[in-house]
Amino acid sequence: MSELLCKAKQFLVEKVTNVKTPEATVTDVDLEGVHRDSIDYGAKVSVDNPYDAAIPICEISYVLKSDGRVIASGTIPDPGSLKAKDTTILDVPVKVPHSVLVSLVKDIGRDWDIDYELEIGLTIDLPIVGNFTIPLSWKGEVKLPTLSDLF
Repeated sequence: MSELLCKAKQFLVEKVTNVKTPEATVTDVDLEGVHRDSIDYGAKVSVDNPYDAAIPICEISYVLKSDGRVIASGTIPDPGSLKAKDTTILDVPVKVPHSVLVSLVKDIGRDWDIDYELEIGLTIDLPIVGNFTIPLSWKGEVKLPTLSDLF
């Protein structure tokens, strides 16, 4: 009996490890808007769903770092679902308060931009497997608006 259970367990492990999972990539990060208290950025995440059914997204979490420091973080609960057998583009809004920009004066002074790393965790609910998080990372630089951009 124990041999049968071991074989069943091994069969299940092989099947679960070979299950296709959705694949995601960050395609773009742009300046969305400048406000009196913050600067808004938006990341675009492209997710390919290999399944014949839509998959619910539990949450999207993000951390924006610059110069090794966290300058913005948050979660987006229940952002919808991934389309069946299709690519879904997700928008991830990131709000950076102006008070944080003051701490980045050295980086901004060099070239009037902010070098950053954006880490995104896309948590989806896979059938049988349960919650599964797809980790994403994107490095780049964001040019700061000049006075001519604001007026």
